[in-house]
Amino acid sequence: LPFYQAKNEQAMVHAAMGYAKAKNRRATLACSASIGPGSTNMLTGAATATVSRVPVLLLPSDIFAHRRPGTVLQLLEHPLEADLSVNDAFRPLSRFFDRISRPEQLLTALPEAMRILVDQAQTGAVTISLPQDVQGEAFS
Repeated sequence: LPFYQAKNEQAMVHAAMGYAKAKNRRATLACSASIGPGSTNMLTGAATATVSRVPVLLLPSDIFAHRRPGTVLQLLEHPLEADLSVNDAFRPLSRFFDRISRPEQLLTALPEAMRILVDQAQTGAVTISLPQDVQGEAFS
């Protein structure tokens, strides 16, 4: 698969939108980002993609799913609600949003995500939030 690295996450989402438009909304790019500010940089692009009905797959990193994190640079979360993170800001901006807490959950999330991405009437930003610890787990 080709890999494109942008200088900014927002720019990558807009580049993915341009790619999707050039392909008549029949193809898109997946955009990933680091936890915290890296992920929030994609919010404007997510809103634009959803309003414009342009398919974009967003894969932002998220807080740990299975443990309380210590002090980590760029970790933004609510101190009293462990399941709330900045990635919840993607919920109203995406046609589909899911937070994966186990690798096997991708088996149900990805078909629904693809259904939204290929439906030209209902397409837009599709966000699958991937916690840091889940990214390192193997699917068994």
